[in-house]
Amino acid sequence: MGNDTGGVEGADSGSHQDRRRTQQQNKALHKYFRQLSEAFNEAGFSVMQVMRHDAEIPWTEELVKELIWKTVQQAMLNTDSTTDLDRKQVSEVYEVVQRHLAQTTGVHVEFPTEEGR
Repeated sequence: MGNDTGGVEGADSGSHQDRRRTQQQNKALHKYFRQLSEAFNEAGFSVMQVMRHDAEIPWTEELVKELIWKTVQQAMLNTDSTTDLDRKQVSEVYEVVQRHLAQTTGVHVEFPTEEGR
């Protein structure tokens, strides 16, 4: 995965704890949720337009997390908690989310890097 999502592809860590997402990844995830919600709002996309709901609801960080990220995460990894993700899984979920959103809405938000915090 080409994005700086803290992935450790090919790494052979000993325990799940060693592979669990880092605090930096957690901060980056929430920054991504916030930035994506802002990008959707700026582009004029309501939750209804992206997620097929009936009411015009503006995007929030929490809606991005719950309706987009966790939906993909659950489908891919059968887990609801972002805390359960390891570093590679953060990268994998991001790639699927971003590819889908770019294709369906044209909205693209890079995963935050350490420098962008």
